Formats: sequence, C-alpha cells, structure tokens
Amino acid sequence: MSSRNQPFTLHGAAGALQCILELPDTERFTAPRGIALVAHPHPLFGGTMDNKVTTTLARTFTGMGYVAVRMNFRGVGESAGVHDEGRGETDDMELLLNHMQAQYPALPVALSGFSFGTLVQAQLQQRLTEQGRPAERLVLTGTAAGKWPVPAVPANTIVIHGEQDDTIPLIDVLDWARPQDLPVIVIPGCDHFFHRKLQHIKNFVVEMWHR
Repeated sequence: MSSRNQPFTLHGAAGALQCILELPDTERFTAPRGIALVAHPHPLFGGTMDNKVTTTLARTFTGMGYVAVRMNFRGVGESAGVHDEGRGETDDMELLLNHMQAQYPALPVALSGFSFGTLVQAQLQQRLTEQGRPAERLVLTGTAAGKWPVPAVPANTIVIHGEQDDTIPLIDVLDWARPQDLPVIVIPGCDHFFHRKLQHIKNFVVEMWHR
C-alpha cells in the first residue's frame, strides 16, 4: 500500500468502521486544500469502498490537493453492523466528517458518492445545511434518484450520469433534477458502472470544480 494511503478505524454506533485516508502528492501540494468524503454504492449488491468509481472519485480529489477519505458502510469488509437503508450510513458519514475536521480544521469540505452513496451524501448535506455548516460542493455519480428519496441538493452540485444506465434510468435523474433546475452531465454510451468511462468523471470534476 502506498505511503499516501493510510487505513484507520472509527468506532460508530454499530461498531468498528473500516476507513482509508488518501493524501495528495506533497511534491505538488505543500498543504491540503480541502477534505473530500467519498461514499460507495449499495452494500447489499457488492458495493465497497474499493469500487472503481469510488476510487476514481477519491483519486480525482487527491489530484486537486484534497485529502480523500473512504469508508466501508456497515456490514461491509471489516465494518461492523448491518445495512440500515441509508439512515445509519448517514450517521456514520457524519461521524467520519467530524473526525476529519478534527484532524484538518478549517478546510473546505466536499462530499461525493456513487449510486447508493449519493443518497447518503445528499442526506448528509441536508443535515449539515440545517446545522449551518454545509459542505462547499457535492459530486454525485450515478445518482440514486427514483430508487430512494434523494433530497434536493445545492445548485453548484456536479451530477454525472450514464446515458445507458439501466440500474438508475437517466429519465429518473432528470425528473429529480428538473424541479431544482439542476444541470446533469450525460456521458453517451455509458452504463451505470461507468465501464471504460471513468476518465470522464475525473475530467468533468476537475474542469468544473472552480466554476
């Protein structure tokens, strides 16, 4: 494992939570520019923090100078507990955020996720907004609209979806985004898992991040 990847364990309401921190390249960045939390797809369908879309998001953020952190949800890998349909997972993600902010105080926060992970991050952003400490921006890939009640998100959220996604149809995402007047980036010929399209995620996020 690279010295820039640091595994650690948090202890949440359901027990131990397996996490990994990825640091930006110190030769390019003298200090981290922010904190990025990355959430993985559905645990009951093979989703883990090592999912290729999840790791692509993490590496995209470290490439922009952020410290990126991933966590296995309850019941996945070495994380204790059982799947809680997004409720306990959101609590755990907030715990992870609080831990990271204690380690890296005063840095801006980005929330990102893939599929089920987008539900968790949108719910967390809603909670943080109510607390008066919202994340600076969200990146949602394969947004789980239609499958779960994904809350509305801020206008600067980057939403990326595959044209040929047959797990979460594009029309469901457009129906969710339309009332929010929220743009959706559609990748032609792309399925739910962004097979052979991962580079597009990185390119779009990097290109749009400072707009």
